[in-house]
Amino acid sequence: MKKLLMFALVLAVFLPSFSSAQTLVYTLVDQQGNVLTHICGECDVGDEYISHDNQHYRVEQVDTASQTAVAQHLGSADMPDVSWLSMEDSQPVASVGQKKIALYCTHSDESYEKGDGTESKQGNGGIYDVAGAFGSALEDLGVTVERSDATHLPHDAGAYRRSRQTAVELLKGQPNAIFDIHRDGIPNPGEYRTTVGNEEMSMVRLLVGKSNQNKDANLSFAKQIKAVADKTYPGLIKDIYMGKGTYNQDLAPRSVLLEFGTHTLPKELVVKSTKPMAESVYKALFGGVIGSAGTSDVTGRSSAKGEANGEELTPATKDNSGSGWILWLVLALVAGLGIFALLSTGGKGGMHKWGRSFSEMTGGLFGKKPRE
Repeated sequence: MKKLLMFALVLAVFLPSFSSAQTLVYTLVDQQGNVLTHICGECDVGDEYISHDNQHYRVEQVDTASQTAVAQHLGSADMPDVSWLSMEDSQPVASVGQKKIALYCTHSDESYEKGDGTESKQGNGGIYDVAGAFGSALEDLGVTVERSDATHLPHDAGAYRRSRQTAVELLKGQPNAIFDIHRDGIPNPGEYRTTVGNEEMSMVRLLVGKSNQNKDANLSFAKQIKAVADKTYPGLIKDIYMGKGTYNQDLAPRSVLLEFGTHTLPKELVVKSTKPMAESVYKALFGGVIGSAGTSDVTGRSSAKGEANGEELTPATKDNSGSGWILWLVLALVAGLGIFALLSTGGKGGMHKWGRSFSEMTGGLFGKKPRE
């Protein structure tokens, strides 16, 4: 009996790490059989995918035996216009009251084999180093970062339930956006390795949950980040995947899961990606002309000092110059009529004749109205 209890105890300790190591990896292909990407975890019919070149796909068939998902090509994705980025040098940056971003890590054990020595650490894994670097890069840009180091072990189906409490606490600070920081689990590091600005680093995947009421807002936010990054740091964003889960994104309309590289990619390359990613997120939330970046707090409310607060948005400028010249035109017209009235009296009859003549010309608006 004691041996049986000891065996059960060993299973309880090691089963979580064993189950996390046996991760499913699905191959996503188009209807012609061309490989689009790989997804860590199961794919479901109805999942959607936006590729690095902004092509939109929807999963139509799933073969669990071969771990393959077939996606229909829906055409080019509808991406937001970020032409305002080219005007940043000549336009003042939108004034915002608060610049706050919250960060946490649902899968606390996630690590990198090259840098941490293992893909899974039962404690604060290497993913916390990535979250810390990302947060520091945001702070360098003037953002207040609220980052939780809470752990949510084990890496199992209940991890998101446990991390939900962390997200709820962070949201009490009313950040402009909240990010769950992860690393992917696909085996091929080449799928994430990239070069941005002549510097080798990791790509970042954006993951949005479809099973919540904020899916449209969160997808719009993810698209905004990708569009900005594609313009400023081409090659940084790998893609956007819209999966069946919620990922606690039902809590806020500006909540996105970020996959920083995969476990087989050197952690140093992943850390290098945190700075351009921070700048892309910053510009997507706060940069550019008012209204183009679409910033607000996570409640979805707009701001009087830019869309990043919880108050009402004020226009960039309220131009009253048009009403000014109209007033001067009216005064000049009145003066002209007065002079004409004086001349028409021939200077005779004094002010009485002038007043009557002026009143007639203005229909009684000025002076004593003439009798009918």
